[in-house]
Amino acid sequence: MAPENFGTGDGTTIPDCLRKLLVAGDGNRRFTLNTLEQLKGYRWPGNIRELQNAVERAVILSETDTFIIDESWLKPESAEERPKEREGLAALEEREMEMIEAALAECHGRISGPSGAAAKLGIPRQTLESKIRRLRINKRGV
Repeated sequence: MAPENFGTGDGTTIPDCLRKLLVAGDGNRRFTLNTLEQLKGYRWPGNIRELQNAVERAVILSETDTFIIDESWLKPESAEERPKEREGLAALEEREMEMIEAALAECHGRISGPSGAAAKLGIPRQTLESKIRRLRINKRGV
């Protein structure tokens, strides 16, 4: 996903969002080019709500018709956070795999039905089958 797009599925871009937010006000306010570049370059992990919060903060703190967003408001993703995130996801995936394998073993490889692994795990049969494929679990070797 390009940083200037949001995950809304409708192709909403940062400039579109800013235009809507500014028009909702008196329409006479603007952002500096530097601020727009900051906004476009940020990853927006909180998507549109995080952008809206940054704009609202700029509106409240602005003493002129030109908004400036302080760089400290946009928390950059540190290089340290990315590996930790991957490690956490790997641990989660490993735990998920263990739980599925244990449920399959306990249910003698049966996936569906009231005595199947899906029921034991409390998830739909299709979800369990999808996870088995994604995690490459051999359901017959359990």
